[in-house]
Order: sequence, then structure tokens, then C-alpha cells
Amino acid sequence: MTPRMIGAATVSGRSRGSVSGGNSTVDFATLGRAPLRLGFGSRRVTSRDLQIVEATDELLGEEVPEPDVVAQNVSLLRGFNATIPSAEKSRIRRRQTRNVDTPKLGLKRMSLGARGMLGDEEDHDGESVASEDDVVMVGRSERTQRGRKVKAKRKGRQSLSASKHFGADELIRQTHEIERDKENIHVRRTLINNEIEEISHKIEALDAIRAKLEQDLLKLQEEELELDDELEGVRERLELEESASQPARSLSRSAHLPPSSRRRKGPAFLPSEHDDLPPGVAFMSLESHTTPITALDFSEPYGTLVSASQEDTQPRVWDLLTGEEIGRLRGHRGTVKCIQVEDHICLTGSEDSTVRVWDLRQVDEDEDWESGEMLSLSDVAEEDETAEEHVNGIRHGDSDSSRPQSAVEREGPCIRTLEGHTKAVSTMYFEDECLVTGASDKTMRQWDLTTGQCVMTMDILWAISHPPTSAPGTALPNHLFPGAAAAAGTFAVPTPPYADGTWELYQDFVGALQFWGYALVSGSGDGAVRMWDMRTGQPHRTLLGHTGPVTCLQFDELHIVSGSLDKSIRIWDVRTGGIFETLKYEHAVTALQFDTRKIVAATGENGIKIYNRTSMQQSTLMTNGHTRPVERLRYMDRYMASGGRDSVVKIWAL
Repeated sequence: MTPRMIGAATVSGRSRGSVSGGNSTVDFATLGRAPLRLGFGSRRVTSRDLQIVEATDELLGEEVPEPDVVAQNVSLLRGFNATIPSAEKSRIRRRQTRNVDTPKLGLKRMSLGARGMLGDEEDHDGESVASEDDVVMVGRSERTQRGRKVKAKRKGRQSLSASKHFGADELIRQTHEIERDKENIHVRRTLINNEIEEISHKIEALDAIRAKLEQDLLKLQEEELELDDELEGVRERLELEESASQPARSLSRSAHLPPSSRRRKGPAFLPSEHDDLPPGVAFMSLESHTTPITALDFSEPYGTLVSASQEDTQPRVWDLLTGEEIGRLRGHRGTVKCIQVEDHICLTGSEDSTVRVWDLRQVDEDEDWESGEMLSLSDVAEEDETAEEHVNGIRHGDSDSSRPQSAVEREGPCIRTLEGHTKAVSTMYFEDECLVTGASDKTMRQWDLTTGQCVMTMDILWAISHPPTSAPGTALPNHLFPGAAAAAGTFAVPTPPYADGTWELYQDFVGALQFWGYALVSGSGDGAVRMWDMRTGQPHRTLLGHTGPVTCLQFDELHIVSGSLDKSIRIWDVRTGGIFETLKYEHAVTALQFDTRKIVAATGENGIKIYNRTSMQQSTLMTNGHTRPVERLRYMDRYMASGGRDSVVKIWAL
């Protein structure tokens, strides 16, 4: 052995000894930097292995990205079925181990024959269907004994399982297989239930997405209706400005009364600060009345509002921009039950059976207005005792010329007084120079506001006794509720209790009316909605469906919407006369107004009901609202005024 070989053997022996054992220690820092391979027994360790060991915690905390080619939505059930052997294979194997070798019985052919079917084998004419292989040879039935034929003795057949022997190992194996299959079934059942639950969550999520899309679709429909109204309003504004630009038309227009705002469409002119108001909140309260509000109306948002209350003969005039009371309309001798305001013109109908026309521009010019003494109903009754002519305790038939001159001068802004009804005027509607009033004397009168003359009287009692031909399926008895039978006499019906438990006696036989052109619609105490022709003064259709007096109504080109003491709002189809939709409430409906998008109603509760005609959803306005049931309301665009039994008028932002 040469010295070089001896040195190599020495180095090799030291290296092997320092790593494989002995008292020497291992320098792992040097070991990690060494590029050579070292062996621990049969295991060869490299520096890369040691780096992985040192970074174990960091590697376990890292997220392993899925390859792009692997499906991200593979279910656990599919993975389980792909990795775990199917129980069907072990079941088939166990079934095969229980098969017993027996003579051929021909069970398949017997089954086909029992069902009247032919087998796959070819039929042979004149031959027996069964072959020798299909016959079960149990034993010879006869045998020869000493030249005689004797009957063979039958032996009991042995059980099929008696000839089969499995062994303990096979039975233990089958036991383990069955237990494993049961465990697999439990796992599969859990996975299937999880997938069903996941699918249910997906369906719920899809339903939520569908509901949101449907809401978006309804919003688009509402936006389209709003754009239609805005377009109509722009066209009306264009016609107004074009007519104002022509001197001749402007002169003739000034002689006429302002057009009605009841059918005005499109957005109203509002202060810029109105957009800062939260919708559905009452932002202003007008507190001056001491009794429940009976009527109210305003000219435009933030314009002039006129309101009246029970046991008060003087309606209040308010400036909606400041919320201050301007003055009072003095002249009536009874409670004011209906008001309509158009621009600076105001009409009021009272229990004193008169209608008065007022110029609101002259209210603040009356110096003695606020300083004048307020008349109560008791004072009015004492003054009426000196009157020459009375009808049911109410003055009737006086003209301005027959009154003292001081009385005429004291009226201030009152332009004209219309007298003709014999009982309380309960409802009215006017456009241009035409006015139609309804009263508790069961008549409606058409007036010419230019001359102050009554040009036509329409008798509802005559219409009840001479009903027009009803549409098929709408014929109902006339007297639908107690009190309607007394229509020919004094009409009085107790109202259903309000939400606060109070009630009152309803005596307005003509509850509501509206006309458009020559078409007039009225709602009366017999629960009927009648359509009249103002050219002839005759009703041509009666809509029957309400079971209580009709208290309010409105109509447009397509629908009539009516409210009643029967706690319902009915939407009628103008073309067919049928009921398009019915809205039911818990209390009586006393006021309503609608447009193409919503119906706003006072339904005997502290809140105001809003029905969305597009989504068919109900909502209630209550924030900073009334403390007692609402009875009257009027809205225009995003601005609304309401009056309640709490004697307060609330102004709302919609």
C-alpha cells in the first residue's frame, strides 16, 4: 500500500466515523453548505433536504395554487366516488359466493311464459317447448319391482345453503366489507346532503338575484311613467307659454279662471332645498286649528294653502313658504266641508248650503282681517234667528243685494256667493268657468262661474229610481247597507271606528265628484259610482261594488279610483266598467289621490297609506306625522299636505 492510498483510507475513515456515529459531533451548518452527498445508513441526505426541513413551518403556511387545467368546482362526492372502490363490486362478489350449482331449472323461460312472451330460442312446430335441459329430474316417479310398477317414494329436498361452506376467513372478510360499505354509504349520504344544501343556497342566491332584477325592471317602468308625465308637463308648459306670447289669446285668457291643477302632470317647481329633505318625513306643522280638519287644498308646492276645521266658519289661509298664517276667509255661517284652490282663486262649500268664490290675493290686504272678531257656530245660530227665510235651520236664497251694505263690504276677498242647494255642500270640482257641486240634498248642480247662475240640476234620487242598464255581472241590489234605504229621507250613517276608537255620523250623501269635459263621475251614499253626461244631465252607467257610502274618488283616461266607508279602495276600468283591483284596509277610507305611479290614501289611521301601482306594494308615512287619524290630504309631485283629527296640518316631502 502506497503512502497516498494510506492517507486516503485515513481521511475516508474519519469522515465516515464523524457522520455515522461515535463521540464526534456533526456540524450541520457546514453540512448544509457542502455540495457532496452524505449517507445516514441507506438514506442519502442532500443540502436541499435540510433547507426544506428548516422551512417546514413556512411551507405549511403557504397556499398552494390550483393548476389551471384542474376544475375548480369538482364536488367532494365525485372525488370520493373516484378514489373509494364501489360497494357494488364487493356486493357482486359476495353474491357470487352464495350461488349454488343446481340442475338447470329453466326459470327464465318460465318467467317469459307466465307473462305471455316468447323467448330468444326458435319455436318448433309440433314439439314441446321445453327441452331436456330445461326439465328438472328429481327422480323416477315409477320403478319396476318384481315385474310390477310401484310409485317411487319422495325424499325431502335439502336446503341450498347446506351444501355451501365459506370458512371463517371468508366470513370475516365479508363482515369487514359490509362494515366498510356501510361507512362509505354514511360518507356518501353526508356528501349528498351537503351538495343538496349547497344547491339550495345557490337557488336562494339566484332567487335573490332574480328578485333584484325584477325590482330593477319595476324601477325602469316607474322611470318610464315618470318620463311620460314629465313629457306631458313640458308640452302643457309649451302650450301655456305659446298662448301667453300671443296678445289676443293672452287677453282672453286673463278673463278666464286658472286651469285645474288636478290633472296637471310632470314635475312641479320646487325650491332647490327641497331635494335635501328626507323623503317620507313631515317637515312642517301648521298648528292653528282647534278641531279636526274637514278640508284643505293648496295652489302649488310652497304656495298658498287653505284649510278648514269642524265648528269653525272661517278657513285659514297659509303661506307654505314660511309656514305662517296669512289670514282667514270670513263669510260662511257653517262648517266648511270642501275646498278647491287654483292659483289665486279659492272656492269653498259649507254647511250653510252656499259656495263662495275668493280672491286669495286680497286676503292680506284686508286690514281688519286678523283683528276682526271670530264667529263661532253658536253666534251664527243666534244671527240666523233674525233671518226672514229658513230651510232646515239654514239660511237659503239670500242674494248680495238683499244683505246690508256693511255685510257686503265686510266680506273682503269674497268675489261671489252661489246659492241654490238646500243642505250642506259636501263636495265640488271646477275647471275654467264650469263648477259642479254636490250636497246633502241629494242633488248635483252645474254652475257658470262667470254669471254665477245654476245651469243644470242632476237629481241622484231620480237616478236611483231610474237606473241605467247595468253591464253583465255588475247588477247588485241598490240598498246594500243600513241607511241607504233612507236615502229618500234624512241620510245618516255611522262611520266605522277609526284607529283611535272614535266615530262620527256621516251625512254627506254626495261624497265626491269630478268631471272632465262632458264626463262627470260621482260617488254617493248608496255606495254607487255613477257616470253622467253633462250635456243631458243623465247617468249612463252605474258601477256597483262598494257596500258603504263613497267618500272620495278620482278618475283619468283609463281608471276610476274610489274610496268608501266599507274600508276599501276600488279601481274601476273606465272602458268596461268592471273592477280592475280592490285594496282593503282596516278602517274607512276618507280621502285619496292617485297618479300613474301611486295611490295616496287616508284610511282612518295615524299614518298615510301609499300604494305603488307598479310593484303593488303598500307603505305607510308616519315619521313626524299625525297623532290621530288622518282624514284629508292633497299632494302634487313630491309635496303633500295632510289634515287629521289632531287639528294639525302636516307638510310632507315625498
